[in-house]
Amino acid sequence: MPPSVPHFRIPLDLPHAGTVALRIAYHLSEKTANSIVPPRAVELLELLAPYRRDGENPPSAEAARVVLEAARLGRLIVDDIEAGGLGHDRLGQAVRNLFECLELGEEGATISLRAGENPRSALRAV
Repeated sequence: MPPSVPHFRIPLDLPHAGTVALRIAYHLSEKTANSIVPPRAVELLELLAPYRRDGENPPSAEAARVVLEAARLGRLIVDDIEAGGLGHDRLGQAVRNLFECLELGEEGATISLRAGENPRSALRAV
């Protein structure tokens, strides 16, 4: 089994995940023609909007469903970032933060590098 990558472990925070999704959409729109937010980023925003608005996590069964879908969308967004050569440090940091908010910090620390996060960033230190 490979060693664990340094990562932050924070409790589930879907409201903040919604805020981070806004950052991801912003950074992606900067890289697209006419500042268009890519469809998968829009899906992520729509998924997390109710929790961002309410400022609370939903009951555990709903939260588990939302985490699975948000992580799936996050992975697809990273695939799109790589395919389009859109990655940069701030976008990679936002991707890492999204996964941290979903209680998937270790995956976030890994996948954020594919989205352009600087591997020597002080923000990666634990």
